Amino acid sequence: MARRTKEAAANTREQLLDAAERVFRASGVSGSTLAQVAADAGVTRGALYWHFRDKADLYAAMCARATLPLETMFERAGATSHADPLATLRELALAALARLACDPRAQAVFDVMFHKSERTANVAPMAERERRERCDCLLHVERVLVQAVDRGQLPPDTDTALAARAMHAYIEGIMDQWVLDPAAFDLAAVAPALIDSMLAGLRAAPPRLRSPMPTGKKRPRATRVATRALPASHPRAQARAVAQRAKGRRGRA
Repeated sequence: MARRTKEAAANTREQLLDAAERVFRASGVSGSTLAQVAADAGVTRGALYWHFRDKADLYAAMCARATLPLETMFERAGATSHADPLATLRELALAALARLACDPRAQAVFDVMFHKSERTANVAPMAERERRERCDCLLHVERVLVQAVDRGQLPPDTDTALAARAMHAYIEGIMDQWVLDPAAFDLAAVAPALIDSMLAGLRAAPPRLRSPMPTGKKRPRATRVATRALPASHPRAQARAVAQRAKGRRGRA
């Protein structure tokens, strides 16, 4: 009996998340009410509040259900040493675009996130959650970019933080435009060319670190940024530590 009750509660939660996708996509997050979501799911408002505190909590759970697999992939990539870091970034970017192209749930949720989440006071917690997740994603990508610098795939003075932001903006822009007009192009078919173009640009002309120079003096040739003392919390220091631990394990094997 307890098992059936637990399964029923899990099914109700899934029904509410499905309903939230439909209602938020049709009316926008701010234009929707929890009563509408409960009615669409065929449950009472009491059942909805048993699972979710408020609209922000429901919205967060709806987004997490669609985006958590990708977030986990990026987190693992940032914590792993890679023989070919740029190839890893290519695989991650292609996985993100392929999931969007093939998964109706991801399409619905990203449509809500991009186009139906009005930035008003009552959805401030939602915006803060998205900001935190964006910062986490940027950190994971930068850690892989730091490895690309350390392995000589990118110049020593590459601004890895800015490069991570540029890559994020590029991929998010593709997703945004495709969700807005899926008939404009075949996302699954053109994704490899789009990502390869992005990476080719990164290799050819990456953003560079800049340091102020006294007037009248020439900027010296770039030295390897990895030689600078960095705090342990810095992405480059963390990525270097991961690589060193992996090297040590290989040496003991």
